[in-house]
Amino acid sequence: MSAAIVLPLNTAGGTGSRTAVVAEVNVASPVLPPGRPVRLAGRGTTFVREAMGPEDAPVVILLHGWGSTADLTWNRSYRALAQRHRVIALDHRGHGRGIKTHERFRLEDCADDVVALADSLNIDRFIPVGYSMGGPIASLIWRRHRSRVSGLVLCATSRRFNHTPSRRAAFAVLNGTSSLASIGAFRSVGHLSRAAWSRRLERRGDSAWAIEQTLRHDWPQVLAAGHEIGRFDSTDWIGGVDVPAAVVATLDDEVVATPHQLALADSVAQASVHRVQGGHAACSASSGQFAAMLVRACDSVRERMTPGSDGSSGVRVTA
Repeated sequence: MSAAIVLPLNTAGGTGSRTAVVAEVNVASPVLPPGRPVRLAGRGTTFVREAMGPEDAPVVILLHGWGSTADLTWNRSYRALAQRHRVIALDHRGHGRGIKTHERFRLEDCADDVVALADSLNIDRFIPVGYSMGGPIASLIWRRHRSRVSGLVLCATSRRFNHTPSRRAAFAVLNGTSSLASIGAFRSVGHLSRAAWSRRLERRGDSAWAIEQTLRHDWPQVLAAGHEIGRFDSTDWIGGVDVPAAVVATLDDEVVATPHQLALADSVAQASVHRVQGGHAACSASSGQFAAMLVRACDSVRERMTPGSDGSSGVRVTA
């Protein structure tokens, strides 16, 4: 069973409301790897899941989508990936149990958070695996921390997200809303969102797990993240990716159009393409097709990595 994450927003007059569907999520309570809070030096505390995988397995760090959490995006994939990889997943800042901060949301900071997490776990090199918003974060990790990246997997994502006037207008609205939501009188946006999910929690016991995940969001930060996604554009530099890469394209995607996903794959010289039926919530589908294709994508990257570049020891060597 699945449910849409719906963000209620006040209309200008304050007497009505409109909604924005952020994502469709699986609501059954899954079996998850062990998790714990991890403090990142000088940055804050986030929540991390970890499945160790086979001995000397390559490290993949999973980066979730906008308005989601690590568990909502990856719960169907943890077990399959952990059969061949050491799997690490974190909640991004403002999302779920991610870093709480009053600083402006920046995708670059999310990328740096991931490298700080790798430092804290003594991981030298790893494969960033990004879904939707996680795609830009993964790409920025490569751009800002090339020496730490042994491969790249990009799922249901694009070089940019504001291809049309309507999309640009929607992202501009998110910027204004997030600015208002960040000041006292307008933090009701967050309160309304939490209240809406609480009502759903009361009505649908089988939704409890998914709703609990989103109740932890800092909604002003989530809105600001949406604006930053609208500003992101890697068109001028993504072609420089020089590590083995893979793109998992969702073929019925109603959020990130499939042609834009395939254009991203065409831009990356070393990218293999792995197509999976499903919309933008394919990652949470019970069929397991997405998880199987994700494993193939990670295997494709692993097979093409230079010996010694996979970070398989999981230990960062320091002088």
